[in-house]
Amino acid sequence: MSHKHERLVRALFQDPISGNIHWREVESLLVHEGATIEQLTGARIRVVLNGVEGILHRPHHGTTLDRGGVKHVREFLAHARVTPALVEERAHH
Repeated sequence: MSHKHERLVRALFQDPISGNIHWREVESLLVHEGATIEQLTGARIRVVLNGVEGILHRPHHGTTLDRGGVKHVREFLAHARVTPALVEERAHH
């Protein structure tokens, strides 16, 4: 995983929740991790990563996720086993 993606994973999981996370970076991370992404209606996408399926929402206005969107992405990544601790562990192997 690139340092850019490692930083993004840490930013997604930091508290307080960041209000400055760009959707295209999240999408890049998902693709990098091997996710399949399927466009649904409107701003919704179906993502399958590490056997975990979730529905995520692209930002409606602008390019950054609101705090609720960040929280939703964080929960999906945690279920899919993409967390700061697991990313660090992989980096050292």
